[in-house]
Amino acid sequence: MTVFLYIVVALLIAISLWQLSKVVKIYKASKLDTEVANDADNKTQGGLMLLYLIFIFAFTFYGFYAWSEVMLGTPASAHGPNYDLLMNVSWAIIFPVFFAVQFLLHYFAFKYQGKEGNKALYYSDNMKLEMIWTIVPVIVLTILILFGLFSWNDIMSFDFEDEAEQPIVVELYAQQFSWTARYAGADNTLGDANVRLIDYDNVNVLGLDTSDKNYADDVIAKELHLPVGKRVHFKIRSQDVLHSAYMPHFRAQMNCVPGMVTEFSFIPTVTTVDMRKDDKIVAKIARINVLRAERRKAGEDLDEEDYIFDYLLLCNKICGQSHYNMQMKIVVETPEEYAAWMRTQDKAKDVITVAGN
Repeated sequence: MTVFLYIVVALLIAISLWQLSKVVKIYKASKLDTEVANDADNKTQGGLMLLYLIFIFAFTFYGFYAWSEVMLGTPASAHGPNYDLLMNVSWAIIFPVFFAVQFLLHYFAFKYQGKEGNKALYYSDNMKLEMIWTIVPVIVLTILILFGLFSWNDIMSFDFEDEAEQPIVVELYAQQFSWTARYAGADNTLGDANVRLIDYDNVNVLGLDTSDKNYADDVIAKELHLPVGKRVHFKIRSQDVLHSAYMPHFRAQMNCVPGMVTEFSFIPTVTTVDMRKDDKIVAKIARINVLRAERRKAGEDLDEEDYIFDYLLLCNKICGQSHYNMQMKIVVETPEEYAAWMRTQDKAKDVITVAGN
């Protein structure tokens, strides 16, 4: 019975507080309508808009100053300089528009802040303005799109049958959370594969079709080796979810889509050894090793050896918990070094156990 009384009293107190809050709201509403901005509110908001304009401009310039050192630097592929040119042209167009639009947006909010008695002047329509802000972006975007299409055609257009241009064919196989490379053998033709044929017991992790004779001389590797100056044509597959094959120093990226094969092609132009001597890379690696030394002093468990630059194949899609660790080392070397490395690799037919054998 006592518990019941406590509950009743608690309910009555809650109802009383609720009713009291309604009375307070009615009283405040009768004194001042706080839902309508007054001149003081508009002045405050206008000033804040102007301060925010100063902040975003200052932060943008600070970003260029503080983080320009993390830019990729020298491109390591034949198409890289043209790719960088396209990017720089895009920035040259975007930044003036960004600064102009942000300035007008925030400054006008400050200058033309609402004041009691003022009536806004507006145009119901203005054909001249509408033509300008429609035609100018169309022209600019058309130029950028055409530039991009010509760049893409320049990268991907080559004669596969011409021996001088014939590329090395490499499959990049993505799975949570690792990469596997498969090189076409002497026939330069990859054997057929299908995820339904994956057989971990027989080490057929790529789902190769062992009934296809082209599979036998394929080379499977966990490190990607590329000969400098030779075109490489990538065929890209995913076992599970959407990944993205991203090789930043080569200015190369292509999505890995389950159920289909995507393709990309480029010519490496700078060996790993030569890139390690690049001034920007040397400075960047030095900064990394300074940071690593500071973290070791702070008690973090890091390798004692200094970091050495390597090209990397990364995943540029958030594909799961270990996405950050989905990477594979890329070694760009001379054709002679590449040929010597290939001779040390096992053929698919020597690795995969074919059912019945």
